[in-house]
Amino acid sequence: MKSMMLACTFAAAAAGFARAEAVPGQDAPAFKSTCTKGTAVALADLKGKYVVLEWTNPGCPFVKKHYGPGNMQAVQKELTGQGVVWLTVNSAAPGKGGHVTAERWNAVAKEQGSAATGLLIDESGEIGRAYGAKTTPHLFVIGPDGKVLYAGAIDDKPSTDAADVAGAVNYVKQAVAEAKAGKPVSVPKTAPYGCGVKY
Repeated sequence: MKSMMLACTFAAAAAGFARAEAVPGQDAPAFKSTCTKGTAVALADLKGKYVVLEWTNPGCPFVKKHYGPGNMQAVQKELTGQGVVWLTVNSAAPGKGGHVTAERWNAVAKEQGSAATGLLIDESGEIGRAYGAKTTPHLFVIGPDGKVLYAGAIDDKPSTDAADVAGAVNYVKQAVAEAKAGKPVSVPKTAPYGCGVKY
């Protein structure tokens, strides 16, 4: 799967929801999603690849902190350029804050210059609940073996101030770099920060 926008939307379905969260060191909860162009995305089909799941809400000030100056897009571009599959997920329910239609979100992603591999609209909240996604942003890194390598905040600066990005430790980039180097992930879990996911 190349780092091109798949515009994955609707029909999100997840399997294996016994756990309420994705736990580092354990198997990542399985899920499937059907894209608007008919492309199916299933975590099981991504074995052998690093996968990043990013929960988002385009209107959240914590999300804007990273997308406004282009930080999130730069991280997406850097990692997808290394063969990482980056899926951006919106689990806001219809009628709740943060919910977007496929058409609107595709337009926003284009305006932002998103470099994500694909967009998933999880209106039922099944995928979000399976992973225990609490905030926007909330990120998860899954290794080639299907196990969770990292879960939590994008960085160590829990603020809405874009000026904080420059001096922050990016946990997602750090986790991928360490895992690719054959090292254990030094920080496998952190407390996510941001706007609450509106299930």
